[in-house]
Amino acid sequence: MQVTHPFHPLHGGTFEVVDRRRCHEEYLYLEVGGERVERLPARWTNAGGVDPFVQLSAGRSLFRVDDLVRLAELVAEIGGAARKQAGDGM
Repeated sequence: MQVTHPFHPLHGGTFEVVDRRRCHEEYLYLEVGGERVERLPARWTNAGGVDPFVQLSAGRSLFRVDDLVRLAELVAEIGGAARKQAGDGM
């Protein structure tokens, strides 16, 4: 299998599939350098098929709206936790 996720450190590499499992989504276990096994979502490899968003955007957009919304939620959570912690210290 080839890692196709553009931001993954193994992007472009081809690896042997050691195992496949499904837990909410399909995961592949890939042997990396004969030394370790990495677990990746199948959609991050060529086993997941072509992502319709990636195909339609044709490289014009690096981010999906859903991913950006989730990122904004995470940043807000982290910011809120940091402000709460700073307030507890006073």
